[in-house]
Amino acid sequence: MLRTHTCGELRLSHVGQEVTLCGWVQTLRDKGHMIWVDLRDRYGITQLICQEGVTPPELIRQVQGLGREYVIQVRGCVVERVSKNEHIPTGDIEVQVQACTLLNTSQTPPFLVADTTDGGEELRMQYRYLDLRRAPLQANLLLRHQVMQHTRAYLAQHQFLEIETPLLIKSTPEGARDFVVPSRMHPKHFYALPQSPQLFKQLLMVAGVDRYYQLARCFRDEDLRADRQPEFTQIDCEMAFATPQDIQHMTEGLIEYIFSHIHPRAALQPFRHMTYTEAMQRYGTDKPDLRFDLSFVELTPHVQAQGCPLLDTAELVLGMRIPACAHYTRKQLDALAAFVKQPDVGASGLIYVKYDTQGHLKSSVDKFYTPQQLLAWMQTMQAVQGDLVLLLAGDPMSTRQAMGKLRLQLGDDLGLRDKSQWVPVWIVDFPLVEWDTATGRYQSLHHPFTAPQIADIPLLHTEPTRVRAHAYDLVINGFEIGGGSIRIHQRQLQEQILGLLGLDKQEADQQFGFFMEALDHGAPPHGGIAFGLDRLCALLKGEEAIRPFIAFPKNNAGRDVMAQAPAPIAAEQLHTLGIKM
Repeated sequence: MLRTHTCGELRLSHVGQEVTLCGWVQTLRDKGHMIWVDLRDRYGITQLICQEGVTPPELIRQVQGLGREYVIQVRGCVVERVSKNEHIPTGDIEVQVQACTLLNTSQTPPFLVADTTDGGEELRMQYRYLDLRRAPLQANLLLRHQVMQHTRAYLAQHQFLEIETPLLIKSTPEGARDFVVPSRMHPKHFYALPQSPQLFKQLLMVAGVDRYYQLARCFRDEDLRADRQPEFTQIDCEMAFATPQDIQHMTEGLIEYIFSHIHPRAALQPFRHMTYTEAMQRYGTDKPDLRFDLSFVELTPHVQAQGCPLLDTAELVLGMRIPACAHYTRKQLDALAAFVKQPDVGASGLIYVKYDTQGHLKSSVDKFYTPQQLLAWMQTMQAVQGDLVLLLAGDPMSTRQAMGKLRLQLGDDLGLRDKSQWVPVWIVDFPLVEWDTATGRYQSLHHPFTAPQIADIPLLHTEPTRVRAHAYDLVINGFEIGGGSIRIHQRQLQEQILGLLGLDKQEADQQFGFFMEALDHGAPPHGGIAFGLDRLCALLKGEEAIRPFIAFPKNNAGRDVMAQAPAPIAAEQLHTLGIKM
């Protein structure tokens, strides 16, 4: 090795030792008679010192010529620092430089390579290799590595086999658009990149591998946002002869194992269960943040037929009680009203009722309702003096979703979303299908291979939207960490579900013939779950975006601005592939 120690390793116990370090120059401070250099590698920072009268003049001149991000090797003696730095582990020592070798120069970096940088996200993504030198991103890569290692350790202890599945597969409908790959050897034919290993992990169950897992790369051509990437990694698991409770118990053990190693003192609360219907009715979302108690109450029959246009014409009126917030000012209420009218929230307006500490009621709809009527609202909402009640009205789905977004906004405003707490909940009893008005057919809420609950199978012929799926999502702090289901393991039922989704037998055989045939060869009952590794890492760090936890992510437009992908390809390549643009 070119070094004897790393830049995060030296302590007072090393004083007097001669060491050799390698790394990047982070800062250089030249006081004339004394020069300090902060030398950085992924393990930390060590301060180097050159002193007039101690360091040879030619060595001082050499060090003075160093620039930011130059790569150097230094040899020197560890000494105790006079002015210690309690903010870094090596802050008690410094290295008296005796020799310096320049390993490589560097252009002036386009942004400050430090914990706090002056570079915008797009610029830092363009120079991702520089951004990754910063300690926060180094810590993110380490966290991701640790989560992967702990996952492997836990699942290996529970007899899971790590098995890779193909990346070049047949295009099959799974919800999102496929990325496709042309085949040179088979003109006019295409592979698809897998949206998930779904069919292959089920085939492994048919093959007798009763416990499988994979840190699987997945690809989906869909619109992006902060928590979505066109390529991402799943912790993918499948179990044969297992009930939903078996899979959930295994999952809880895995999450607890990871948390116990990453956050030994983490306040991971017990895993709850909540039906999809309850989550939507109380929180307006199937991924509720349960770190705080704000929930909804339906007020429709209590507020209508009193001449208020917004409420009288609404299919649904929801109220939410905000404890001890009757002091909200008009400015604060106007800000909330503006928030709910944003296009991505979609409410038509906000109604408020203040129930002050003196028992007085003040509302934005005072002219339509008497104090006695408003007091009845408060009683229905179980509001007490000092509370604020907010109302939204409209069609059921959009009103619940808008109130859910308002709830999260208030959670942030009131400091209720404590990043030191983790509150997991299993969301169960999802609908199996929903009607898609755009396509004029039913769509799976999860995927076409999700089994319906046995008691609801007769409803497939009469009321498909009432059929509950054998599916379960794990939500922590308002983020869907993973989702899974019991799978269909009998061909007849699988054909029935595909037919419900609009695929006749011929189309089903064309799309899934190899899989349907496998179900005829003794497919066992089985089910599984998949976690978003990137999302789990972000959650463990208290972040919302997943990009900081991916070494080389894409931007919001799906572009790699560093490698300039996607990009046109040469005409000769297109000709070889038999493609005309």
